[in-house]
Amino acid sequence: MTAMAVPNTALRAVRIGMRMSQDDFARALQAAGHRVGEPNDANKRLVQRWESGAIAAPRPVYARALEVVTGLPISLLGFAAVPDGHVADDQHGGHDLTSPMSNLATPTPTSRPAVARKSYEGIWLSRYQYYSSGREESFAGQHFVVILQHGDRLTVRSLPGSATSSLSLDLTVDEAVITGTWVEQTDSTGYYRGARYHGAIQLLAEPTGRRMAGKWVGFGKDMDVNTGPWELVFRDASTSKATLDRYNTTAT
Repeated sequence: MTAMAVPNTALRAVRIGMRMSQDDFARALQAAGHRVGEPNDANKRLVQRWESGAIAAPRPVYARALEVVTGLPISLLGFAAVPDGHVADDQHGGHDLTSPMSNLATPTPTSRPAVARKSYEGIWLSRYQYYSSGREESFAGQHFVVILQHGDRLTVRSLPGSATSSLSLDLTVDEAVITGTWVEQTDSTGYYRGARYHGAIQLLAEPTGRRMAGKWVGFGKDMDVNTGPWELVFRDASTSKATLDRYNTTAT
């Protein structure tokens, strides 16, 4: 007797929390694959099969794209673990098997020689300062964030219980220089009433790999350009569910 598929409610909840349709989610996965140099053929049908439980675990190329898009470790997205040496179910179906991309090996980037990179993956404390023109006072924003690393790309997402606003950063590492963009969605009941702010950021990583510090730049409500200090301080290398639960509290 064939075992009944168990719906992946965790993945569905994450997708809905991101306010994405299954089509939107698939397109985001494709875009993430191109950004990290691992193109994929994600589409709505594949997302449906993941969420229905028809596919219990994604192939590595999809697992990495899922981590980039959601900012969460694959272990928290409701998939079954695939034993070493086995092939994930989506190797055998669930997406457009007629696509030529499905049968091509991912090309190895040749623009730069392979170099050893520090790992920044884990839990970090994010702190930044900003000036509120409406209140004529400076404030500090703090979040515990989880960093996932894929090559020279860092995906940074705040833990929801660590602050009333949500924060995301997409960064690129070039030796000690870390550059990218940030987005903050403010609390709908707070002073900024759910406003969404975004901008650019550049950080320098200390040789220890346990602190990054630099500056952010962004636009204020009157379209004036603002800037201020930003730092990330390492807390824990683990991204397990137990570790994330432990840090999913007000950042201090």
